[in-house]
Amino acid sequence: MSEFTEPIVLFDGVCNLCNGAVNVLLDLDKHKRLKFASLQSEYAKNLIQSKTLEEKIQGIDSILFWDGKEIHIKSNAILEICGKLGSFWKILKLGYIIPRPIRNILYDLIAKNRYKLFGKREACRMPTPELKERILG
Repeated sequence: MSEFTEPIVLFDGVCNLCNGAVNVLLDLDKHKRLKFASLQSEYAKNLIQSKTLEEKIQGIDSILFWDGKEIHIKSNAILEICGKLGSFWKILKLGYIIPRPIRNILYDLIAKNRYKLFGKREACRMPTPELKERILG
């Protein structure tokens, strides 16, 4: 089992919005820096348990970001993911100038309504053979 030292986007595998975000990130991540694991996967569950992250992520079930050392939640996760994409996308980290409570209000509003707005799948996505190395668990 990996020691969880690489950047991993953890996402709700049954959420259409989250799956759409993963598809976009797979296209934008030209250097293949990011790995992905659905929160429903054994891989994600093992990461969360082994790093004792349960308390920090309690109640968050949409998108999280493990940078190899620590977990980022809510709007911080989104900003950190953008930073890993490099080039133009790093500029989005300027979002940190907006106070976190304000950023997280928007994040929470979208996360709370994501199934209603974007729908839900019956099961997590299955990676294609060419994506197996990037989609874990």
